[in-house]
Amino acid sequence: MLHWDASTGARRTESCMATEYPADYLIDRSRLRRKLSFWRIATVALFLVAAGVGAYRWSNGLPTTSSSHIARLTLGGVLTGNQDTLKLIDDIGKSNAAGVIVSIESPGGTTTGAERIYDELRRLSQKKPTVAVVGTMAASGGYIAALGTDRIFARGTSLVGSIGVLFQFPNVAKVLDTVGVKMETIKSSPLKASPDGFEPTSPEARAAIASIVSDSYDWFKGLVKDRRKLDDKELATVADGRVFTARQGLPLKLVDEIGGEREAIAWMERERHVAKDLPVRDWRRSSATNYLGLFGSAADMAEALGFGGIAQAMRSVGNTAEVRMLDGLVAVWHSSDLY
Repeated sequence: MLHWDASTGARRTESCMATEYPADYLIDRSRLRRKLSFWRIATVALFLVAAGVGAYRWSNGLPTTSSSHIARLTLGGVLTGNQDTLKLIDDIGKSNAAGVIVSIESPGGTTTGAERIYDELRRLSQKKPTVAVVGTMAASGGYIAALGTDRIFARGTSLVGSIGVLFQFPNVAKVLDTVGVKMETIKSSPLKASPDGFEPTSPEARAAIASIVSDSYDWFKGLVKDRRKLDDKELATVADGRVFTARQGLPLKLVDEIGGEREAIAWMERERHVAKDLPVRDWRRSSATNYLGLFGSAADMAEALGFGGIAQAMRSVGNTAEVRMLDGLVAVWHSSDLY
């Protein structure tokens, strides 16, 4: 605080800290600082431990290509045949994996994406024995992926099939009429950008889309007929779009054996001369590159920390949202509860 000294004409300063803090106050402040320091150190330590555990578990899931092993490739959710998945399959082909388990848990995806995965798996199968092991389902595009392997295993209640192609689009023309909105379009020809959803679908546009669906459906059926060695009558029985349980699909030749990984490995050891008791190692692509990668990354972290239920819920949310956002021609099966 500043004061004016009238006798000398000078300014002098007095300390505003005339009194000291009470001892109890200073002791409490010291204790509080120690507590804050403790919790800061504890938080950092907990983070480092969690990161270490996650890194350890994640590293166990990463492939080790320097020694012989059986590679496990997981194809889950909606299949789009992105470059990461295709590169992963190619990398397995260049590795020291003695055999490959393709674990499938998928309702399908885009027809082009499923075709890309099928082609890559066929190239892989020329280098190494491959088997598909179906979880809950390998339907539509998921079943196309299974066809790319040498042999298909599935649990008795697994769902397989759904051999068909789908093209869906919303049509809001009546809604626009109700609210008095009309979309004006200028295009070079009547079928350009048809159907667009803002006007009633013309017979010509419907026929053009139907021809695309029919062509892709014929390709799908030809794939099933060739890979599963079916005659025309057998193909007609399974190619009407239905899903079958694996028990139903076994006599229909949609699957080769009822079983899981144990049976698949035993087949590779017995029929393809893969060495016994090789370790099974996961080959994974970064889920951060998936659609809605935030959900995938969070699910991976939750799984690495041991929270399997939370991880499964996060992946379910991401997959459902991804199915909703698919555009164009798809080979996908869904029950009413998926949407």
